[in-house]
Amino acid sequence: MTTQTVPSAARTPSIRTQGIAIVVAGFGQNAILTTVTTFLLVYLLQYAHITTAGIAVVTTVIAVAKILDAVSDPVMGSIIDMTRTRWGKMRPFILFSAAPVAVLTGLLFSVPTIDEPAQLVYFGIVYVLWGFAYTVCDVPLWGLIGSAFADPVSRNRVISRVRAFGAISLGLATLGMPWLAQLLSFAPASASAADQTTGAGWSRAVFLVAIIGMGLYLSAFVFGRERPAAVGAPRLRFRQLFGELFHNTPLLMVLVGSVLGFGRFVVQAGGAVFVVIAYGNAGLFTFIGAAIILGLVLASFFTPMLLRRMSARRLMVASSVAGAVFYLAMYLVGFQSIVALAVFIFLTGLTLGVFGVVQATMIADAVDDAEARTGVRNDGISFASLTFVSKIMNALAVLVFGLFVVIAGYESGVTVTPGMQNTIFLSITVVPAVSCLLSAVPFLFYRLRGAPAA
Repeated sequence: MTTQTVPSAARTPSIRTQGIAIVVAGFGQNAILTTVTTFLLVYLLQYAHITTAGIAVVTTVIAVAKILDAVSDPVMGSIIDMTRTRWGKMRPFILFSAAPVAVLTGLLFSVPTIDEPAQLVYFGIVYVLWGFAYTVCDVPLWGLIGSAFADPVSRNRVISRVRAFGAISLGLATLGMPWLAQLLSFAPASASAADQTTGAGWSRAVFLVAIIGMGLYLSAFVFGRERPAAVGAPRLRFRQLFGELFHNTPLLMVLVGSVLGFGRFVVQAGGAVFVVIAYGNAGLFTFIGAAIILGLVLASFFTPMLLRRMSARRLMVASSVAGAVFYLAMYLVGFQSIVALAVFIFLTGLTLGVFGVVQATMIADAVDDAEARTGVRNDGISFASLTFVSKIMNALAVLVFGLFVVIAGYESGVTVTPGMQNTIFLSITVVPAVSCLLSAVPFLFYRLRGAPAA
């Protein structure tokens, strides 16, 4: 066993500097994730001209790839926990994952103009590789948050800021990417509105954002530091890691509750497509996107204050029930008024923002609780569970939304009918409402050792 040299205090960035660096890294990373999750289906439908049958294949590929990728998260987490280097166990993965993620993100939006079966093969290969590369960059960043900040209050503050600035990044990407793609399409001024944005423009825009995003992400490697005790800790065994994981009941409750709440992500997965179907104007998505982003940002900033006044468990259950009420009310009101729709989207954004912060907080608290009981700290594999459930949630959201698109019979160029609009609307309202209610149940059983029942 190699003894690690703990960096001197003079060479260790301050907690404040580390916090800023991690927030910046999360900002850059979220710009890439948002671009992929929000615009990939739009790009494939409108610019790669994938048919309805092809979209059924695409959504299946995405769902299966995300599930396989999610299964790899605990493996990645265990590899991190068993890694020992002079940089720590998480920072090396942050350093070496940046370039592959940037390149593969751009390739996702560079589908060649060939026969559709070949396009689908190309997409499937690149998407699977992108998923694995993103796992390598995502798991260690969240693990670093758990390791770098021992004080729960400081950690919750950093988590909330990562979520808040991640939402701001989401907003900038959501609102700005269509315009950037149009700008980089270099279409002549005489071109029609439909021809002002091209697939090549999307490719250039995504490559640019991916390179900048991963450049910002590397700030976590440059300025982030793991706990000295964690850097010098003995190497953990694979069986030991998984044994402690499956005995961490509070963590398991978070995982189950999160997966059942996958409906929270359906709007993000299909919102851009819904706006095209419902209003025939993709530009209106900036209005809808701004509403949910505003809710996410506000909730991310004020959630730490709520956590000082009520338990994470109670707050999670309350936000889940509130989310169900807002989604159901949105369905009953309908989408005829885009202003009313935006108001409900904002309210659901508030509940989603609370969920994001509290979910990470509950996992971090469960890791601390397990360490206090067993003496084993497994940041890597425990925070891999956070990325694991996020990918499962995204996979289910994409799969369900894709299923509704297929049922509705929508594809580029088809005549949109009221029945088609209502079918898609069900997917972003009733499905999330039911999902939120189901997710509240496991969170009721979240208990830390010695924690009060409240």
